[in-house]
Amino acid sequence: MHAARVVGDTLPDFGFVLTGPDRRHIETAVAMGYAVDEIVDWPSGYVEGVVEHHDQWRWDQPFVRYQELLQTSSALREVSEIHLGHWRRALDQVREGEAALVVASGGSIEPVLVAAVAAGDLGGWGSAFHQLDGATLTFDVRVRPHMSFSVRPDV
Repeated sequence: MHAARVVGDTLPDFGFVLTGPDRRHIETAVAMGYAVDEIVDWPSGYVEGVVEHHDQWRWDQPFVRYQELLQTSSALREVSEIHLGHWRRALDQVREGEAALVVASGGSIEPVLVAAVAAGDLGGWGSAFHQLDGATLTFDVRVRPHMSFSVRPDV
């Protein structure tokens, strides 16, 4: 809880907060200082026969691997598109200049980020997400999304 509060203190206000269905998603958002606007029961990023539980921790370059899997697995693409649809819908809830926060689990976040950005030096993105790590996606209707990573501060 303390670590989530510290991270929340470093973040801006959000116009809309969306979480996954797990209790820890909701508790994390609240501990960060945000009220949850919507809870979504989205599918797991672990797709049987494609990505098993915690596979992302065994891969040297998890985002590169997700990019490969998204090109070959319609099931993983479908899961990622469902999540990305919710992320975009969250953005539809905010006013100009506001941001939306999505709190979800590792193993679900990574393939969605790859699907959202779809290009770039994914090898430079580093390891799979740890607790309270995050990414900032900046959407502009004229160009592809831009992404930057943030890692939790040492607490």
